Amino acid sequence: MEHTLTVDDQDILSIVFGKFDENVNKLQRRYNVTVLGRGQDIRISGEEADVKKCTAAINAMCTAAYSGDISEQALENIFRSVDEDSLEEMLRATADGICITSSGKVVRAKTVGQRKYVEKIASNTIVMGIGPAGTGKTYLAVAMAVKAFKNHEINRIILTRPAVEAGEKLGFLPGDMQNKVDPYLRPLYDALFDMMGAESFARNMEKGTIEVAPLAYMRGRTLDDAFIILDEAQNTTREQIKMFLTRLGMGSKMVITGDITQIDLPDTKKSGLIDAMHILKGIDDIAINKFTEKDVVRHKLVQEIIKAYENAAIRQQKGGYV
Repeated sequence: MEHTLTVDDQDILSIVFGKFDENVNKLQRRYNVTVLGRGQDIRISGEEADVKKCTAAINAMCTAAYSGDISEQALENIFRSVDEDSLEEMLRATADGICITSSGKVVRAKTVGQRKYVEKIASNTIVMGIGPAGTGKTYLAVAMAVKAFKNHEINRIILTRPAVEAGEKLGFLPGDMQNKVDPYLRPLYDALFDMMGAESFARNMEKGTIEVAPLAYMRGRTLDDAFIILDEAQNTTREQIKMFLTRLGMGSKMVITGDITQIDLPDTKKSGLIDAMHILKGIDDIAINKFTEKDVVRHKLVQEIIKAYENAAIRQQKGGYV
């Protein structure tokens, strides 16, 4: 069977084909088809089922190309969605932008799981984003905070995380207390720099409309009209997360993110995040969003690493070889 697609925009066609036709080569290997470019036409030949899958993938690639180059991970997401017959759902999930970064890049959900997370943040007062590294938990939460701030839905953004000593002692780090905790807060700074630009970030920090601080600084406060993000919440104790949750004031939102497979607390301490997930489950206006390895948007090997560790944990529970 042979099928022909016509792409009117030469720039889009170039992005779809990729440098040195690398995307086309991946399509051919994935679907066991032959893909040829002739002017504005893309000709796909092979078995009927394979041609249909390849055609669907190319159509999705054309849509993605309007936002710029197609990353390796974006291509893998398209391939997986085609294979699982969930392409339409994925395209709906990634259609709308959240906000625009200082460099002009549109921030949007890249997976169905990420879209559900964004929707829960929009419609609930407190949201817990639970999942492995690379799923965009913190980045998307910051994007939603910046969007709410720019739309004057809230008056300030507060980002916090526990300063847990993971293999290094705070006392041995140079500088004053702020210098010591800054390395723990760096991912939050980076996300805000990306969204707002360094100048806007610094200006709002001076005005107090943006605050990045260790969790201990939240005690005794009531946070009104704010978008508050608690990052790395798996490293909070039960008392810490309760203290944080009870800081919620009128007109505020809270997003709590964490990976319960990466807990750095001493063995005698139970993670407050795991505790809160069970205690608060089912309460109206509190939502829990669980990511999987399918929502990882970093290098494709990260998905494989996460899957391998999950399988090892299952084998260990069964008493098998890890």
